[in-house]
Amino acid sequence: MTIFELPERYRELRSEAGAVAAEVAPFAVEADESSELHRPTLEALRASGLCDLMVPAAHGGRFDQVDPLAVCVVRGVFMKASAHLDALFALQGLGGYAISLAGTPRQQARWLPKVAAGEALAAIALTEPEAGSDLKSITTVLHPATGGGDGGGLVLEGVKSFISNAPVADFFTTLVREPAPGGGGEDLYSLVLVPAGEAGVTVTPSPEIIAPHVLGEVRFEGVRLSAEHRLGPPGRGFAQVLATLSVFRASVAGAAVGLMEGALEIAAAHAAERRQFGRPLVRLGPVAALLADSWADLESSRLLAYRAADAAREDPASSLDYSSLAKLAATEAACRVVDRCVQVMGRWGLIRGARIEQYYRQARPMRIYEGASEVLRLGVATRLCGDIVSAAGPAAPEAAR
Repeated sequence: MTIFELPERYRELRSEAGAVAAEVAPFAVEADESSELHRPTLEALRASGLCDLMVPAAHGGRFDQVDPLAVCVVRGVFMKASAHLDALFALQGLGGYAISLAGTPRQQARWLPKVAAGEALAAIALTEPEAGSDLKSITTVLHPATGGGDGGGLVLEGVKSFISNAPVADFFTTLVREPAPGGGGEDLYSLVLVPAGEAGVTVTPSPEIIAPHVLGEVRFEGVRLSAEHRLGPPGRGFAQVLATLSVFRASVAGAAVGLMEGALEIAAAHAAERRQFGRPLVRLGPVAALLADSWADLESSRLLAYRAADAAREDPASSLDYSSLAKLAATEAACRVVDRCVQVMGRWGLIRGARIEQYYRQARPMRIYEGASEVLRLGVATRLCGDIVSAAGPAAPEAAR
């Protein structure tokens, strides 16, 4: 049950996504309990054609530009059905968006139609063993090649860790540090597009996490690149990463909404059917409170997620803080909701591999990836105070200052 309805084109997308969800349902538990690529899930995603939402129409996509609200809606349906399905879909956008934004015509022609068809699996390589939220501390370096007659080529060295899709990716959109021209000034941060098959690229599986996920460590050892591997000019890496987050961060909130919806449906059905003390659980006050609070969290998160995604559709450059707010609110709510739902289920909520137990484990990482809640709070609070001070103007009362 939902108290919000979408415009028709998004309802149609939701129906398309629902058909894929129904197809993967028989093997969703199996897919979500594996840290390896689940081929039937990938094939269902490819056959759906929905990866074309991640690419502009000029390169095989469905709409003129990537539509954050469309991505948000589909992720909600996919996450409810399978975290593995959701991750495969989301990473096509996260890894491929910078190519749409800053890639050369040759890069776009080579990769984007394959991203849209699900034929090339994408990855975005940001985090490192010693650099998580603090991306300015990355040590992966791009430097000019010396010798070898490569005509001013480049060499990539470093390690990226906990990279989603790494063991199966066809390319890595990679954030690097490089020396400033002439050796003066601060280092630059840039993006490069590294095909997985380049010499010197090796991938090893990451430690398994509480909700299995296709993760890997990517090591770049003397990887020879050229200027053709750059995504945009030197020094524009962070701008492109922020642009990617502006478009896709709100979709994490959409996925959290899907998870909450799935968990609450299971718990509500249990509460309606299970009898204790001579009545259905839902007629017991404390259980009713758990369900009511969960529905409130779900629907408020849905409204915020869709509003943030719509804002990103209208003006991606200025919407990152709002997308961050939606991601923060929805992922925190998801952990509350699924915890309440497990409580409603009682011992039935503790069975390993049951859908509600999977939701419980899948909710927790959402508060960490694509911006940990604590980091998002800093940015959101700064924006809030800045907006209030700006609105108050120079004659603001002391309390406003």
